[in-house]
Amino acid sequence: MASLLSSVRAGLRTGLPAECRSFVTAATQPATWTHKSLRTGVIARKKGMTAMWDEWGVRIPVTVLQLEQCQVIQVMNEETHGYTALQIGSTDRTPKNVTVPMLGHFAKAGVEPKRRIVEFEVTPDAVLPVGTELVASHFVPGQFVDCSAPTMGKGFQGAMKRHGFGGQPATHGTSLTHRSLGSTGQRKDPGKVFKGKKMAGRMGGEQATVQSLKVMKIDNDLNLIYVKGAVPGVDDQFVKVRDAIKKRGDKIAPADVLPLPFPTIQPEAVKAMPRELVAKTGGSDPYVMKE
Repeated sequence: MASLLSSVRAGLRTGLPAECRSFVTAATQPATWTHKSLRTGVIARKKGMTAMWDEWGVRIPVTVLQLEQCQVIQVMNEETHGYTALQIGSTDRTPKNVTVPMLGHFAKAGVEPKRRIVEFEVTPDAVLPVGTELVASHFVPGQFVDCSAPTMGKGFQGAMKRHGFGGQPATHGTSLTHRSLGSTGQRKDPGKVFKGKKMAGRMGGEQATVQSLKVMKIDNDLNLIYVKGAVPGVDDQFVKVRDAIKKRGDKIAPADVLPLPFPTIQPEAVKAMPRELVAKTGGSDPYVMKE
């Protein structure tokens, strides 16, 4: 009887939404997630934007991210590398387009060659075996994530578009310099333009991070993550997604979905889950007039 109770408790401690915990068998690995635990992130591909509607009919813009063959390639440990991290690869590619050293690196891990490789720093208790596949259910609906990717390239742009300058006066004799930068240097002393001066130049294509985006929906069949709001980059851009750094502890997700799947979701649990998991919005009807 005691062993049966321990098995049930282990199943309830899995980091799944409350409505899905009944689908999880007692064989699921019990979670040991703590507020100081740092899980690995994933590499997803931005598929575009769409919209969702909550139970009150309020429109929510979301960005669709898809995971493609996201696997652990290498484990960095304190003894050998001086830090603890996981090397994650995403999207299989043909071996003919991969260098010989990298082919050996992938062969050692026993995975197919990948198009993108990223390291995620983790705590020692969140280390995963090499070859482990990460799926969309690594995250839970309602939790917050950070998304990082290169921004859209805008090419060579002027100072008004690039830095938000106000431009020159539109009247009082201004001719052909309405959008010009204006003076950039000083007088004879120092007689130069300081480094870092905001001037015209290449715009975009820089790494950017949007923090604390809410996960609105998970699609287990297509490995899709629906994130509220906009994510940097163009369509099909690789995006790094990980737990929100500014939402530590109980603030990272609603209480009914804590603890998070740790160190990641188990394959047996994914098979028992429904295809779509949607975050609860709750609250009151926003269209009812307040007295």
